[in-house]
Amino acid sequence: MHEIYCSVDKNKLPFYAKAALIFIAAYAFVYALFLGKSIAVPIVFATILAILLNPFVNFLLNHKINKVVAILIVVTLVFIVTAALVYFVSTQLSMLSDTYPQLKEKAQGTVKQLIQWASMHFNVKEQKIEGWLQSAEGKASNNAGDIFGKTLISVGSTFFILLLLPVYLFMILFYKSLLLEFIRRLFHSTHHAAVVEVLQNTKSIIQSYLMGLLIEALLVATLNSLGLLILGIDYAIILGVTGALLNVIPYIGGVIAIALPMIVAFVTKNSISSPLMVLGVYLLIQFIDNHYIIPRIVASKVKINALVSIIVVLIGNAIWGIPGMFLSIPLTAIIKVICDHIENLKPWGFLLGNIVPSASKLSFIKLRKGTPTHKKGSS
Repeated sequence: MHEIYCSVDKNKLPFYAKAALIFIAAYAFVYALFLGKSIAVPIVFATILAILLNPFVNFLLNHKINKVVAILIVVTLVFIVTAALVYFVSTQLSMLSDTYPQLKEKAQGTVKQLIQWASMHFNVKEQKIEGWLQSAEGKASNNAGDIFGKTLISVGSTFFILLLLPVYLFMILFYKSLLLEFIRRLFHSTHHAAVVEVLQNTKSIIQSYLMGLLIEALLVATLNSLGLLILGIDYAIILGVTGALLNVIPYIGGVIAIALPMIVAFVTKNSISSPLMVLGVYLLIQFIDNHYIIPRIVASKVKINALVSIIVVLIGNAIWGIPGMFLSIPLTAIIKVICDHIENLKPWGFLLGNIVPSASKLSFIKLRKGTPTHKKGSS
């Protein structure tokens, strides 16, 4: 019995067994990421920021500055810049909140006009439509407490992550050599060259991607603000900056960024053409961003196709929320680099990439008419 067991090739599992094991492992990994969100998100953010800021630390070290002092200088500068940005956005948002009474009044007038239009065209009494709306409003108000509680929990967890981030950032920069040596010792010496190449490519991708996002955000914020100022929209600067920050979230952020200034234009302007003009300006800026800024600045290193990008952004949102949407693209790019350097995973790396093969290379799946798939008697 022992001889029969030993004669079985353990590496040759049936396809369904391999698929089941892969599915179970993937499910367990994703579920662990979901449960450990409060731990994993700040560590991943800090690691990516550490890779981005490492050249600045090395610059200070080359000028004979103590390692701890150099890291503290870099982390402090990042904290100051972040705090200044948060202060600017919060003060501008407080000014924007003054338009809420106007928004409520105008929204009520618009709803009344819609009720009258629906009553005329669908032969339904206005009182009945108002009753439906009041019923829906009552159900929404019953859920308001739950939504408010979840919002408080979300804000509290975000604040906790922001407190942990500089601590993790300092520790990762300080113990960089220890972490790299740990990664080296995980692999046999024959694989060290491939490991070094993966680490270098990962560093290059993250640095170029984040610097590209920063430059893109500055350019988009400038274009947004100028466009809104030309149209005479109130709070043009805060709306332009907010739109640029939302635009960092792939695909979905751009839609929200367009909606905010359109709402402000609808509230503060009496003409319906103002929101439409804002839509036109933002669509033009989105066209410039998607066809000129992103391909030349952001996407020069991150070679992920659009289909995979949309899927991983949705998965990131399901697991980690908004931070997951932001982290999904760079993490997928890192996974692609790893797949490209492991022979058995190269097909997956090719699937993640943006190289589309020509039709001539797919001729192996086409069977010519009259060509038998198997010849009898062939050995």
